[in-house]
Amino acid sequence: MTEQPRSIQLTDPRALRAYAHPTRMTLVGLLRSKGPFTATRAAALTGESVASCSYHLRILAKYGLVEQAPGGKGREKPWQATAQYTEWPGHSEDPAVAEAADALSGAAIQLYFQRVLRAVENRRTLPREWQEAEQYGDSLLYLTPEELAGLGRQMEELLRPYEERGTNAARRPEGARPVSVLRIAYLDRETPDEEEGE
Repeated sequence: MTEQPRSIQLTDPRALRAYAHPTRMTLVGLLRSKGPFTATRAAALTGESVASCSYHLRILAKYGLVEQAPGGKGREKPWQATAQYTEWPGHSEDPAVAEAADALSGAAIQLYFQRVLRAVENRRTLPREWQEAEQYGDSLLYLTPEELAGLGRQMEELLRPYEERGTNAARRPEGARPVSVLRIAYLDRETPDEEEGE
């Protein structure tokens, strides 16, 4: 079996808009963590109908985010993700790409925070060590664009050794559980800047 690529790059505005659907983002995420699986299994995991999951999987396949996996027959053909991560432009001179990328970023953030809220609502049911290990916080830093980009690269390097555990269960230490780590850094225009007040 060939190893799947680390990431797939979306730059076509149609692909960006297609991926911005919450069910499609959820399906790709599930295929990355629990796949391959059929549309029937996708329906059980998402609460959507089999027909809906089948439709969304075909749309995702059209843009190269998923593909049919070996095995299965007829309607019970399994699907698999084509990469571990999806990336899209943070900036584009093409207005159509920029608009579609911003819409996808907004949809992804909305999905992330719905999941974070559910995690907070249910965290009291976790064992104490997990409750104490979870992290919720923020930092206000004064950075240049170059420093912010460098910080992003450092965080990516810090997380990279743990990523391979997602695709290789044999490399997971005992007690390892799936943990979502969100990285969000943006220019905070709501905090007054000394330069603006002068």
